[in-house]
Amino acid sequence: MPDVAACRIAFVGAGGMIAEHAKAFAGLENVEFSAIYNRSRGKAEELASNHGIGTVFDDLDTMLDTVKPDLVIMAVYEPAIFEVANKILNRSVALFMEKPIGMNLAEARKLHALAKEKGRKVWVGLNRRTLGSTQAALFDLAENNGPRFIHVQDQQSLDTARAIGHVDAVVENWMYANSIHLVDYLLAFGRGDVSKVSVLQSWDAENPGVVVAHVAFSSGDTGVYEGIWNGPGPWACTVSAPHRRWEMRPLEKAIFQNAGERSLNDVLLPEVDTAYKPGFRLQAESVLGALRGEVTGAATLDDALKSMELVAQIFEIVDR
Repeated sequence: MPDVAACRIAFVGAGGMIAEHAKAFAGLENVEFSAIYNRSRGKAEELASNHGIGTVFDDLDTMLDTVKPDLVIMAVYEPAIFEVANKILNRSVALFMEKPIGMNLAEARKLHALAKEKGRKVWVGLNRRTLGSTQAALFDLAENNGPRFIHVQDQQSLDTARAIGHVDAVVENWMYANSIHLVDYLLAFGRGDVSKVSVLQSWDAENPGVVVAHVAFSSGDTGVYEGIWNGPGPWACTVSAPHRRWEMRPLEKAIFQNAGERSLNDVLLPEVDTAYKPGFRLQAESVLGALRGEVTGAATLDDALKSMELVAQIFEIVDR
């Protein structure tokens, strides 16, 4: 376990997500931003200057060998995930990586297997779990043992994905890159293991439309995934229990309705979800605590693989 007084963090990538993670980790106790590597040095230098990162490197291996960080924070474009994560997992260092954990399920499974083989500690940026709205609902629901019904609503567009510049390989796997934001809610709120997935309306890659699936859990909880492709729709999640119904729409906001009442009640959310990208500050605290051996509930590589597996089941994707 790394020395609490010397938690050296290195960054891989220099896009907007790395900037948000740097902001979220900045100021946490006993954290040192030691280094950054990115394919484009100019972006890395700008980010290093803005966030007080010690040294910019032109080569990932050289950075890992020279700095020997305690934690690597990684956020790279989907086609590069497998190669970059593979290099990091072959070093004796903990990793916090952005989702998805592979461009497709096959890559995710290989990286998961490598991390297990090497005994690496890996956490994943499933930041919807650390939103103040999600945390408020989870805290309340934990006090009630009744069955839960989870309804997630997803909206995606392959045309939009292409329009913003994503390559064909990413577009073809867009459900792993983007629908995982919503699918993961089923696992965040559903207790136990997924026992059955029943696809009610199937994904059609040639003519994307509506996708609907029922998800059953070993605990007795149930859920429904509803995806609207190439049409209007919200990103939303509702969780119904005997005592209370929670709704997150937009995801960063929470309201609840008590049993026997019609009125809706707003929830006051933490200031950190406005001072930082929502969920990122609590996520950073959770990852840092987990790195130091604390039980924080930080999302792990196991959690992320389960979400990828559930995406594959919902979209009936075979062998990729």
